[in-house]
Amino acid sequence: MQVDLHLHTTASDGVLSPAELVELAARQGVRVMAITDHDSTEGLAEGFAAARRHAGLRLIPGVELNTEVPDGEIHILGYFLRYRAPAFQETLVSLRASRLARGRRMVEKLASQGVRISWERVLELSKGGAVGRPHVAQAMVEGGHVASVQEAFDRYIAFGGPAYVERARLSPTEAVGLVVSVGGIPALAHPHEGPGLAERLLPELVVAGLAGMEVYYKGYAPDVQAHLLGLCRRHGLLPLGGSDYHGLGRSDEVLPGAVDVPLAAAERLLLLAKERGADVEVP
Repeated sequence: MQVDLHLHTTASDGVLSPAELVELAARQGVRVMAITDHDSTEGLAEGFAAARRHAGLRLIPGVELNTEVPDGEIHILGYFLRYRAPAFQETLVSLRASRLARGRRMVEKLASQGVRISWERVLELSKGGAVGRPHVAQAMVEGGHVASVQEAFDRYIAFGGPAYVERARLSPTEAVGLVVSVGGIPALAHPHEGPGLAERLLPELVVAGLAGMEVYYKGYAPDVQAHLLGLCRRHGLLPLGGSDYHGLGRSDEVLPGAVDVPLAAAERLLLLAKERGADVEVP
């Protein structure tokens, strides 16, 4: 029984629609999954409708909130949210508007460096979802400026790159608090990116309400997982994980369910959600 608690759709920067993602995950043997689009829950209704067609498949409502600190980015996942709460949705709408402005500015910065892509094409690639750097990267590939999405990030739009643009965003503690405010369970995403950064922030994030952390993640070697498991034990966090699947064909991408996330991780997440009074039934 496969578990994948980190998946993206066209509601943010994934290639597959929510229904297509559910179908792919089901074919891959995934039985517990979470849709965690960036700053958006717009794909959940379609995802739940698709999940109901697969007996025994549980879909957990989720989100991924992007935050930034002076020396890098920190992403916070949220599970079992009361995501329809008006104030929560107002915040997500504001974050997505900031993404839109950031994307346009990134296109302008690329043009100033001789890398000309169409803003209209970036919007087309986003398919109405939250505009993200992968959409800009895809347009760069189509325009022949880079050979791959990975190269676009590495050369131009990664944090600190020549075409990188900051945007209005929450702090990590604010993101954790936002998830908690709607009854959700916050977890730290891919903590080994920028080694040491997430670890330094853990104490304050735990005080803010952080309840879990990704341990099982694409490319994490056994020694990395062992270190992260130790941090989970030290701070009383649930060890979680997933593929972070987008469908972009990046060199480090794996299919849904390909990361060996223990079933016990999903069971502990579900138990904590029940203890906190979350609605754990499929809508």
